[in-house]
Amino acid sequence: MSEKVNVQPALPLAGRNVVLGVTGSIAAYKAADLCSQLVKAGCEVRVVMTADAQKFITPLPFKTLSRHAVVTDLYDEEEGWKPTHIRLADEADLLLVAPATANCLAKLAHGLADDALTCIALALNPKAKLLIAPAMNGKMWLHPATQANVRTLQERGAQFIGPEAGMLSCGYEGLGRLWEVAGIVTTTLKLLDRS
Repeated sequence: MSEKVNVQPALPLAGRNVVLGVTGSIAAYKAADLCSQLVKAGCEVRVVMTADAQKFITPLPFKTLSRHAVVTDLYDEEEGWKPTHIRLADEADLLLVAPATANCLAKLAHGLADDALTCIALALNPKAKLLIAPAMNGKMWLHPATQANVRTLQERGAQFIGPEAGMLSCGYEGLGRLWEVAGIVTTTLKLLDRS
């Protein structure tokens, strides 16, 4: 009697490198589900958390779900001579910032690089895509400065998903909620499939 061998089919996006940037929003906890779903789709996910993101969720869930160390500081270094933020920027097929705060959008639009995430964004290889999923108070999202930053990033090729309308953590109802995780995953996979 022959033994049955369970062979898993290759996932279509196996080996595609996604850098998931998590910033300081209450929606940061949803990024853990996002990480999990991208890994299940076959992506190699490397998570980079800002200091403010760590006020809402610890790195441990991301380390467990991605099966990689989480970058929490610009000076987090692994073995080898190349700085971690440069290596991740070079290897990325897509940089996904979810959730992205107004502060993060301003930094990205103006080329500020004072943490690991913004350094990766500034050094991102030209073939990589940038997908941003904003989450913030509705008045912050609609502020002319934020909208100008969004336009600047779009002109440079960044793509946005959301935000959506609904009840916000600040108690207001309006535009500013992080887009549904399933929609972010679908958009991410479509962008990777096209690259």
